[in-house]
Amino acid sequence: MKNLFKWCLLFISFQLTFAGLVKAQLTVVPRAGNKKASVTEQIGITEVTIRYNRPGVKKREDHIWGQLIPVGYTELGYGAKKPAPWRAGANENTTIEFSTDVKIEGQGLPAGKYGFFVAYGPDECTLIFSRNATSWGNFFYDPAEDALRVKVKPVKMDKSVEWLKYEFADQTPSNATVQLQWEKLMIPFKIDVDLIKTQIASFRKELRGDKALPESWEAWNQAAAWCAANNTNLQEGLMWADSATSVVFGGTESFYAWQTKAAILDSLGRHNEAADVMKNAMPFASQIQAYTYAIGLIGAKKAKEAFEILKMNYDKHPNSLFTNIGMASAWSALGDYKKALIYAQKALPQAKGGNKLEVERNIKDLENGKDMNN
Repeated sequence: MKNLFKWCLLFISFQLTFAGLVKAQLTVVPRAGNKKASVTEQIGITEVTIRYNRPGVKKREDHIWGQLIPVGYTELGYGAKKPAPWRAGANENTTIEFSTDVKIEGQGLPAGKYGFFVAYGPDECTLIFSRNATSWGNFFYDPAEDALRVKVKPVKMDKSVEWLKYEFADQTPSNATVQLQWEKLMIPFKIDVDLIKTQIASFRKELRGDKALPESWEAWNQAAAWCAANNTNLQEGLMWADSATSVVFGGTESFYAWQTKAAILDSLGRHNEAADVMKNAMPFASQIQAYTYAIGLIGAKKAKEAFEILKMNYDKHPNSLFTNIGMASAWSALGDYKKALIYAQKALPQAKGGNKLEVERNIKDLENGKDMNN
């Protein structure tokens, strides 16, 4: 009798929860110990968040797939009273949210929050993204609310996973594979984002806000530099570079800002303009910035241009480690290894740790009549 009374109380609580009659519920452990969980990852700049409850195997090995989780759709006899897929978790509705538009297994899905369901099959599973992300579990599933369905192949695993989990795998800047893992089965699906499109859209939005106030040349330069590095959106990137180097945004004396503008001009085929911009930028360069830029010119087989910059840098910062090694690199690039050796030997006592080992290697190359830049 006592057990019957306890069961009735549990049943009433369960019914009240689904009927929406409990207006304020206290915090308790989830039903059946199915822990609440969430996982969030970025793919590019797109944020993907999955919220779910984690059922356990609980000594039911070999009785999960096809039994506890039935094949296909099940008539639940409650809620919408329509054949429903599995809720892809336990208790509440599993949801997945995307901050930008994405592609799931190659099919487009707009940004937003979706209820996530799985119609399980041993050879093929149907993944369902529902516009209804607020109903309890799968009791109110309605196929009319489906935003997208895709089919994937389940994968058997050697090691059993006790508590259901979602993981992100095979990640790149523009895609990742989400893996639903439970017991000895994995259900994977691939998410792709348009990294170029989403990043540029984000730049446009942020550069209209408080990140682009006067004296904030860095934000404009960051956007322009990204365009230069990815060789995309160059015309608009040039406009952003112009803003970065303007008096209004405060980058008129920033070597980095002018270097970004020159890089975009060069990518647009406006090579002479790019060269002029860099000449005007050099007075703003620190000795490290000038050294790094000139070494890049040496790598591009522009030894004479590199020599002019490294000589100017040495005159401004005489007899420092980077200006000495810079002049050694400059003379070596021009083929005068004896003059290069003089500066390399001056740099040796100034170098420490790994730098010293590198200078010693340079000296050895020069003594052997080899270009230290190779």
